Amino acid sequence: MIQTRDVFKEAYGALRHNRQRTAITMLGMAWGIATVVLLLAYGTGFSTAIISIFKAYASMQAMGIAGGRTSMQAGGNKAGTSIRLTSDDIDRVLANVPSVTRITPESFYDAPISYEGRSYTWQVHGGNSNLQEVQNLQIAAGRFYSPEDLQLRARVCVLGSESKDKLFSGRFALGEKIRINGIPYEVIGVLKPRPQEGTENSINRVVYIPFSTLSDFRDTHYIDMIWLDFFGDDYGSVERAVRNTLGLQHNFRPDDKRALFVFSLMEQLSQFRIITMALQVLLAFIGALTLGIGGIGLMNIMLVSVTQRTREIGVEKALGARRFDILLQFLSEALAITFVGGLAGIVLAYIISFSVGDLTFYSALAQHGEMGDIRLIISPVTVLVATSILTFVGLVSGMIPAVRASRLDPIEALRYE
Repeated sequence: MIQTRDVFKEAYGALRHNRQRTAITMLGMAWGIATVVLLLAYGTGFSTAIISIFKAYASMQAMGIAGGRTSMQAGGNKAGTSIRLTSDDIDRVLANVPSVTRITPESFYDAPISYEGRSYTWQVHGGNSNLQEVQNLQIAAGRFYSPEDLQLRARVCVLGSESKDKLFSGRFALGEKIRINGIPYEVIGVLKPRPQEGTENSINRVVYIPFSTLSDFRDTHYIDMIWLDFFGDDYGSVERAVRNTLGLQHNFRPDDKRALFVFSLMEQLSQFRIITMALQVLLAFIGALTLGIGGIGLMNIMLVSVTQRTREIGVEKALGARRFDILLQFLSEALAITFVGGLAGIVLAYIISFSVGDLTFYSALAQHGEMGDIRLIISPVTVLVATSILTFVGLVSGMIPAVRASRLDPIEALRYE
């Protein structure tokens, strides 16, 4: 009876005896597994890039609400009634939707903005201090306005990155006073650039001021939008609660989508996640096919090895080797080639991913869109999935030649020339 230890020793000896053939086969497996890992890493990087793009505009749980015009009759109101939100609606939403964590009004006003002879007409946005967290406004210098600024009706402002560049041309802006519609406002903060597609109505030209001082320019009883964020992932229940609360107050049906426009970042992101998941499955399938080509090469080499070692197999069987011993011998050779090649392929994939760096994606479409570029991210899940595919391919490619070798008749094998 041949010991299992002897079987593995025979397999190791066979691999050393055919070093060139073994190395070429390992190279094929390494290339295949590297392709799988890199394709999966691209899919993960694409998904991460999409999330980064969304995060550049608002927090993940952000929800924007704007009044519209009814399309259904409700109570005594006919279809076509305009819905205008007020500051009181903020208190109603806060009182009736317990999952809301932050909430803020936001109103807009186009105003002439000037500093030392430079004058532009840009949008002025008024909101409370929660606007920074809800819309994920990143401060480059200074600070955002505080609740105390709102309470004191302080004439302070925060400039978008492009607003600062155009007004100050590289000079230090903090502490300087600009004029908004002729009224002086002190610059207390400057924002980091945000991704911007196109050049018109740039979000980097916006000037942010406390909502309480927006009344210097316009009536603030009615507000353009309500922004909020919430805890948890159930954006659907939050939207329903908001629609029910405001529908009761403004006398419109909660299921009237045109009466109230609700933008949920999480809902939009969930739709993109379906696309990214489908892309990752497709890339994994393509990678598996590529690795399958390496597996066919491995199977072919092992079948050749079985043919060349037919007399050796006959001798082993004559000495008492069982079918299982022969099968294990050739299967262990195939798996050794598979896993050594696989390890080399994973190392190669890491080297390539670090060498490539960021792949242009969103920065080709938007200014300051570098955070949305794709980076090859090799996660533990990626390695686990790739290893599972590799194991399957190695087993299938090695099993067929191993079974053929184990079924050889010892008498015929000894007669083989």
